[in-house]
This record gives sequence, C-alpha cells and structure tokens, in this order.
Amino acid sequence: MVRALWTGASGMNAQQISLDNIANNLSNVNTTGYKKQTTEFSSLLYQKLQTKQTDNNGDPKPVIAQVGSGVRVSGLTSVFTQGNILETGNKTDFCIEGEGFFRVEMPDGSEAYTRNGAFQLAVDNEGGVTVATAEGYAVLDSLGQRIHFGPEYDTSKLEVDQFGNFTYPDDESGSQMGLGVKFGLAQFNNPSGLDKLSNSYLRETANSGEVRYEDNDTALKASKIHSRYLEGSNVQTVDEIVNMIVTQRAYEMNSKVITAADEMMQQANNLRS
Repeated sequence: MVRALWTGASGMNAQQISLDNIANNLSNVNTTGYKKQTTEFSSLLYQKLQTKQTDNNGDPKPVIAQVGSGVRVSGLTSVFTQGNILETGNKTDFCIEGEGFFRVEMPDGSEAYTRNGAFQLAVDNEGGVTVATAEGYAVLDSLGQRIHFGPEYDTSKLEVDQFGNFTYPDDESGSQMGLGVKFGLAQFNNPSGLDKLSNSYLRETANSGEVRYEDNDTALKASKIHSRYLEGSNVQTVDEIVNMIVTQRAYEMNSKVITAADEMMQQANNLRS
C-alpha cells in the first residue's frame, strides 16, 4: 500500500509537468517561430515479487511477477515542424521555409539561432543601419559578420530574394543588383537538442551536434527566405486542448489511487484482534 501511495504520487507529479508543458505551448500559440514541445514518459524501477522461477513440481513458470514503482518525465522534445507562413507586408519581416535558423550575435559575443524573423533596422552613430532583432541583437550574414549598410544606401529600396541575398536597384538599368550580402542560415543534425533561451533564441549544445552552415555544406538542403512574411507557431490549439483533457483525467486517476490506498491503510489500522 505504501508502494501504491508513491506510485500514485509519481503519476500526479509527471502529469503536472505535462500540464505545465501544455500551458507553455498554449501561451506561445501566437509567438513567432515558436516550436511546440511534447512530454516523454518512462517507467521507474520494477521490483520482483518472486525470485523463484519454478513451481513446487520444478516446472518453469510462464511469467515473472514484477510490479513497477511509478512513472517519471524523461524529457521534453521540441517538434520542429514548419509553422504557418503569415503575410505581414513589413519589409523587415522574414520567414524561413526549410530547416534553417537565422544567426544572431548575442551581447556576450556568442552566436545564437532563431526562427523569429521579425527584424528591425538599427541606426548606428555613422548614419548607417544594422539588421537587428527586436532586442537589438545583430543578425549575421553568411560570413558571420553583422549585416550593415552605410548611409549611401536608401534602406527603403533594399530587397531580399528567396535565397537570402540583399539586392539594391542599379541606377543605370533600374534592376535589382546583388550587394554580396546574404543572410547566414544554420542547421543542426538534431535541432531538438538545442538549448532554449528566452525570446525564441536557441543555443548549440553537445546534444544538437555542431552547427552546419548552409553556404558551406553542400549536403544540406538550402532553405528559402520569404520577405514580408513571418513563420507562425506550430502549436495546434485543438491538439493541445485534447492533450490537456487527457492529462487532467490521468491526474485524477492517480489521485484516486492515493485515496484508495489511504482508505485501505486506514482499514488495516482499525483491525482488532
């Protein structure tokens, strides 16, 4: 009965973590580039109730009597499926179609990655502009340098093609000419192993594998860039509500197990010889 109490408690704890994860997914349903997480469960240790594998006649028993000790959350897996491509009309909004990530320079000089392409043009002291995130972090090009344009460029005329190249109209022909500046896109062998930071930023870890840059790795399938679009969250509200109902029912069943075990212990304590 004490085992039943612990098993039920472990189930309630695991379902509480699952509910926390569902709540986080629903709270980010409108977060640009957010990738939902799913809860993974695994069973705890099993105890053998009998060590003898044969009956009194020496015949082997068909099954082994084992009882488990509950469940635990083994991990929260990020699902990197493509979110909806949403038109915004803003020239500094960019959406990635594919498996790539934008490269961002963090305040400590390290490199982070994001699917959130809601960028801004930050004005510097020289009158030029740098492509930056909403937090002011510089976006990096294919060479790992900040994407910067001097004051001689009219930023209203800058465009970005589907390959991530920045273009500018030629004075003579009037057609868009490449500037030799391109968005730096990165990929990972296991994106689910990336370390999640705040504001939709991700960081490389040993679990994710080393970063692979699309411009340097011909084995990678190149991503496409959509200007004036953003990638929406891949959270499906209906699926999360269904998961929330299932989680709530499982939590209630585990609480009933604890109640039943407590009643049985109460009856045992009230026995009179």
